[in-house]
Amino acid sequence: MNHIGAALSGSESFDALESGSTSKSDVTAFSCHQMTLSRSISCVGIGLHSGASVRLTLKPAAPGTGIVFRRVDLEGAPEIPARWDHVVDTTMCSVIGNADGVTVGTVEHLMAAFAGCHIDNAIAEVDGPEVPVMDGSSQPFVFLIECAGVIEQDAPRRLIEILKPVRLEDGDKMAELVPSSTFTVGFEIDFDHHVISRQRIVVELVNGTFKKEIARARTFGFARDVEKLQAAGLARGGSFDNAVVIGEDCVLNQGGLRYDDEFVRHKVLDAVGDLYLAGATIKGDFMGVRAGHNINNRLLRALFADETAWRWVTLEEDEIAVRAEIEEEDMISKPASGSYSEVVEVSTQA
Repeated sequence: MNHIGAALSGSESFDALESGSTSKSDVTAFSCHQMTLSRSISCVGIGLHSGASVRLTLKPAAPGTGIVFRRVDLEGAPEIPARWDHVVDTTMCSVIGNADGVTVGTVEHLMAAFAGCHIDNAIAEVDGPEVPVMDGSSQPFVFLIECAGVIEQDAPRRLIEILKPVRLEDGDKMAELVPSSTFTVGFEIDFDHHVISRQRIVVELVNGTFKKEIARARTFGFARDVEKLQAAGLARGGSFDNAVVIGEDCVLNQGGLRYDDEFVRHKVLDAVGDLYLAGATIKGDFMGVRAGHNINNRLLRALFADETAWRWVTLEEDEIAVRAEIEEEDMISKPASGSYSEVVEVSTQA
């Protein structure tokens, strides 16, 4: 069983951070300042692959810290920076590790929530080998962050600007980053199963789009693969409570899908989490075709291997104001129905 609970008292680190910080209640609002949590908050859930119960505690962190994972079940509470160059395994999830061989797995859903809520600095403590899967999406983590609250910090937010296209191909798989003024994620999947088939989506991650359109999309798998995965030490904690399970003819979960195209939306979620391992928000567009954790990480490695392909940029107040005006104009010019077509471009083909 998964459950969420706020920490009973604020952390000492937050007391030190409070000075010079400004509280914010809207986790979807973009800021030119770095952001962290207002207070610590915890949850308990099952590890998707280990099947073990894991407690996760999110804590505030100082400006410039980035996202850091801490294994509090091990002596010395070793830490692992959540960065592309600390990814040590990409089999069915993204696993990060340090030089001593300490690892934390299944970080992508939490990383996606941090990205979607614009959290630059945080400590994620776990008392086990992986982040709890919760319901298989990022929504429980977004909820945690909203309950904790967020604060602006007295430090400018930095972005990673894509200066030229970086493309990686592997058979029928492809992942690419190209220059853009915002962060857009496009994805295409094509499964030889009529329940999924071919799906494509493009999402501009502005104005709370991640929370509204992506965060609730769950991980998925085929019932026919369960025994083989578990024999390989994977998916031991998988269940109808934390994954969409696909049978021969239909989705087996009671209640079905949360979106008609939940499968490709979850792939976008995974990509957002994997790309946040860059160490900051990317200013550029991503497109993935049949891509997964492995090619996503290899794309980041290819990006940072070419110093002419990217640069650090600092957000300025006037850029935030222009972005807000553009988003407001976009919302005014579109129907106020809250329909899917307002925020994404989608094509689904059976």
